[in-house]
Amino acid sequence: MMRRALRIGVPVLIVALLALAVWRAVQTRRAEQTRLAATPPVAAALELTPDDVIVVRRESMVRQLQVSGSLKAVNSAFVKARVAAEVRSISVREGDTVRAGQVLAQLDTTEFDWRLRQADKQAAAARAQLEIAERQLANNKALVAQGFISPTALESSVSSAAGAQATLEAAQAAVELARKARADATLTAPIGGQVAQRLVQPGERVAVDTRLLEIVDLSRLEVEAAIAPQDVALLQSGAKASLQVDGIAAPVAARVARINPAAQAGSRTVPAYLVVDGHPSLRQGLFARGAIELERRDALVVPASALRHDQAKVYLVRVDGTRAQRVLPEFGGRGEAAGREVIEVSSGLVEGDRVLAGSVGLVREGTPLRLPVMPAPTAPSSQASAAGAAPLRALPARNGSP
Repeated sequence: MMRRALRIGVPVLIVALLALAVWRAVQTRRAEQTRLAATPPVAAALELTPDDVIVVRRESMVRQLQVSGSLKAVNSAFVKARVAAEVRSISVREGDTVRAGQVLAQLDTTEFDWRLRQADKQAAAARAQLEIAERQLANNKALVAQGFISPTALESSVSSAAGAQATLEAAQAAVELARKARADATLTAPIGGQVAQRLVQPGERVAVDTRLLEIVDLSRLEVEAAIAPQDVALLQSGAKASLQVDGIAAPVAARVARINPAAQAGSRTVPAYLVVDGHPSLRQGLFARGAIELERRDALVVPASALRHDQAKVYLVRVDGTRAQRVLPEFGGRGEAAGREVIEVSSGLVEGDRVLAGSVGLVREGTPLRLPVMPAPTAPSSQASAAGAAPLRALPARNGSP
């Protein structure tokens, strides 16, 4: 009986001991997991370079209005045919310089010569008829005085003389018209400038108002820019502008000369006309883009590339000691400072605060930061260059930022 009890009890005891060991192991593992969950993980510090840290500074900000358009000569003209005739000769080609009043083309005058000759002959015939009518009138006056004819016959002679006089004047007007038509066959330059287009060749017959040549005066060029209605109130005549023209490396200075009082019917934009300073490489039709200076003032600014857009509201990542902190400043207008695009900070940051550049990427709230050793500025110019170095490198990352 004892042996039987031992055979049953020993396995049961072994199983109980194993179960107890497993239970203790499970409890120990749960306690370890609970302890690890209660202990916050230690995050690795984000190591930064000097280009990753931007110091918020007060700088001279320029608010600008982006514009674009094509260059157009203020003075230009088309030389048109004033009579229908065949083109006999054209003395200029594209690129030639002409002066006002210079003969540019000659139309065939054969037809006009014969018309002028015909008008002269008709005027001569009318003059002869007038002389006959005047002699008849003088004779009739003498006969009436002697009583040989009635006053009614005299009145008829007066009317005949008046009609002959009117016929002569009409014939003389026809002569002047024929002479003008012949003179119109010679085409001269209405303005001085350069020939931009030669639209016909000798031997072609042209109708009235056919364009033969285009002349442009490159001494005064302007750009017609379309301004949005909300920006018109900020724009004033005389405002300075800087334009980049295709084919010219250096910026071209310009100023707002006129603002159209009416908006365009289709786009509802308001045309503004910018007079461009003279430049030997400027040509009509070149495309120009640039900005008009609307306002210049000192403001607390940050580079526009430092703004974060991955949340519902635009924010910045400020360096709070050695950790990252998200802030929601109030922003003002955009502009340009030290050759980079900046945005004004109305509140939420003070001068001297440090923020992370957009090139750093996404940074969680409270992330430890390992800050670089920032060199101390030695002069105001050094401060300006140090402040501008980081934003200039951060600008390309703007398009790739969230």
